Amino acid sequence: MKPAPADPQSVADAAALLQRGQLCAFATETVYGLGADATNSDAVLKIYETKGRPRFNPLISHCADMEMAERFGEFSPLARSLADAFWPGPLTLVVPLKPGAGLSDLVTAGLDTVGLRVPAHPMARELIAALGRPVAAPSANPSGRLSPTIADHVRTAFSGAVPVLEGGPCQNGLESTIIAVTGDTVTQLRAGALAREDIEAFLGHPIALAAPNAAITAPGMLKSHYAPNAALRLDAEEPASGEAYLAFGPAPAHDGPFLNLSESGDLREAARNLFSHLARLDASGANSIAVAPIPDTGLGEAINDRLERAAAPRNR
Repeated sequence: MKPAPADPQSVADAAALLQRGQLCAFATETVYGLGADATNSDAVLKIYETKGRPRFNPLISHCADMEMAERFGEFSPLARSLADAFWPGPLTLVVPLKPGAGLSDLVTAGLDTVGLRVPAHPMARELIAALGRPVAAPSANPSGRLSPTIADHVRTAFSGAVPVLEGGPCQNGLESTIIAVTGDTVTQLRAGALAREDIEAFLGHPIALAAPNAAITAPGMLKSHYAPNAALRLDAEEPASGEAYLAFGPAPAHDGPFLNLSESGDLREAARNLFSHLARLDASGANSIAVAPIPDTGLGEAINDRLERAAAPRNR
């Protein structure tokens, strides 16, 4: 049996792994990412193989700063204004790919656009800067499963086979919001840790939403995604006998597995707890997890998006 790789003890160690074409998981403010040099197709292929990820599903390339992002994407004045307003932070911008930039075609899934982000986690930016190239990094979990918000989630998901740069618990706990900028049109492709209301407030007008049957042009658009082993029952005012219960706000008494996303009804706290609480309830052995109703405002849009994809029918 192949020995488990040693975890890097420093950013320099992690950058050396990426430089050699290896994978390394690392923390961002959203979730832990499974990182590879985005210019190295052999390295990027390892992401798809390790996650079991469909290769038509593109990857986000994480950059150290705007200067690096502009080497790989074409930024219109509108796209640049959004980057200036929300980077570093949990916003991915899908913009035209700069011809000859050198990104692996596997990162873009052959599209002529690319998803770019400058993460807010200082260690993540330090790692990317040390490599000197963008880092392709989907969530560090098997494809379609719960996203990891602490290093041990990654170790458990991959049975210790992926080295992890410890960066502490993720601050946001939800993946980035993804928006495409095409001419003067801004379209949200995936709800995430930056509320759509905040983007619309900055722009001064509503933004478009991707159609339910839209082609997959960004991560997180698969119908079934972010799923625990247990079935999910959404908008449950109370759990049935034998179910685990994921509450939000005031909750009925329950003698089975029980966690509350936020007793005070704070959507930011709920977003931060979503994946970790689902993972803990899933580990309880319950066959079904009942989930309390979540308001569909602010970050509730992203929370409900993840829950609906997690509850969607899937192959076993």
